[in-house]
Amino acid sequence: MALDPSIAARLKRNEAGLFSAVAQERGTGDVLMVAWMDDEALARTLETRKATYYSRSRGRYWVKGETSGHTQYVHEVRLDCDGDTVLLVVDQEGAACHTGTHTCFDSDLLLGEPA
Repeated sequence: MALDPSIAARLKRNEAGLFSAVAQERGTGDVLMVAWMDDEALARTLETRKATYYSRSRGRYWVKGETSGHTQYVHEVRLDCDGDTVLLVVDQEGAACHTGTHTCFDSDLLLGEPA
């Protein structure tokens, strides 16, 4: 599966050919997770509307929910102004985080509003 050349030309990749992908829940606006993509993962996502990422540790593609059932249906894909990050606006079925929580950003608050 090949990525549209006009999209590919706008992407800035790291030395491994990857760029970051942020998944945001459509209904709540919650940031759910951050993962890696390459051109093929993005092309698969655009074609199927199933969030597809590249696992650096496993060295392969994975569709969110393929083993857990916690799927992400993609409604929008946006490219940031620098071309190095995509935003996936998704409907999340089940937990987004591998720890079983709704979002990967719900445990460690490093800075909040002053008391």
